[in-house]
Amino acid sequence: MPVDELLHELVAKDGSDLHLLDGLVPKFRIHGSLVEAADEIPPVEAWIEPVVDERHRKIFDEKGETDLAYEVEGAGRFRVNVFRHHKGVGAVFRLIPTVIPSLLDLNLPEHVERFTRLKSGLVLVTGPTGSGKSSTLAALLDIINRNEQRHIITIEDPIEYMHEDKDSTFTQREVGRDTESFEAALRSAARQDPDLILVGEMRDRETIRLALTLAEMGMQVFSTLHTNSAGRTIDRIVEVFPDDQQEAVRAMLAGSLQGVLSQLLCARVDLEGRFPATELLFTSMALRSVIREGAAHKIESMLQAGRAEGMHRMDDSLYRLASDGIIGGEDAFRKASDKSRFLKFLPDR
Repeated sequence: MPVDELLHELVAKDGSDLHLLDGLVPKFRIHGSLVEAADEIPPVEAWIEPVVDERHRKIFDEKGETDLAYEVEGAGRFRVNVFRHHKGVGAVFRLIPTVIPSLLDLNLPEHVERFTRLKSGLVLVTGPTGSGKSSTLAALLDIINRNEQRHIITIEDPIEYMHEDKDSTFTQREVGRDTESFEAALRSAARQDPDLILVGEMRDRETIRLALTLAEMGMQVFSTLHTNSAGRTIDRIVEVFPDDQQEAVRAMLAGSLQGVLSQLLCARVDLEGRFPATELLFTSMALRSVIREGAAHKIESMLQAGRAEGMHRMDDSLYRLASDGIIGGEDAFRKASDKSRFLKFLPDR
């Protein structure tokens, strides 16, 4: 089928995504850039019909979008989002590497491994779609899997990385197939004797509340949010709740949050591929006080003060990567919060 052929070509070209949209030619995302993959404009619905099973077809017909996993022999596993748009139907296939990467493979700071030595509390990996959050979490779980005897439950939509039991035991559950929702799976997870629960995404208020509750109960919870900084992550969690509940949520978060890793993928200029710029925050008594006070703006100074522990701000990471010639200065400027600091990297300076 045409889709399988394109996915084989995507992998051969070291790409990450295949974009199919009615009215447009197919495109590959390769090292962050979109390039045309064929001259033919595809009839997307006909092309993806063999990809979408009956259950996901029903979801798509009812809601106009659905997520699923798709496997192609010789190419690998893909996370697929199928959706309607103003010209018809679209689909994006994202390659899920079959080999779980290491933190070194991902070019992440060595201090991130500290999260694997925790026994309880909430760890959040944040960033926009396509920033590598799933790969980072898979790498962290693999370290635990190789070194500790723990029961790890993953709740995902869909399941991405498949973990083989090593020292740990995995229970991997897919929303829509193995469980009705993230909320339902989290409610039952507490009765399944977990040591660690991975929540693929904290999408709604009740999922966030349950994740915080389980972390407060002494379980270790890993999850993701679509935020770009530690301070914004904390604000986002609190703001999901009504005003009269926010003080209690701050208290729960202060008591359970162990750390935040935020990441952005930037195009490399020294080599092919992309490199992560990161922000890393670990918990402390001072952080707990800041969260309870609702003073997330103070986190910037805490990140600077915690450099000896490996903590750092996103802007500092971008600045270092641009200064070292790993990423482009203009890219760093676009992604930075304090752009005045990055003016020297612009061509006319």
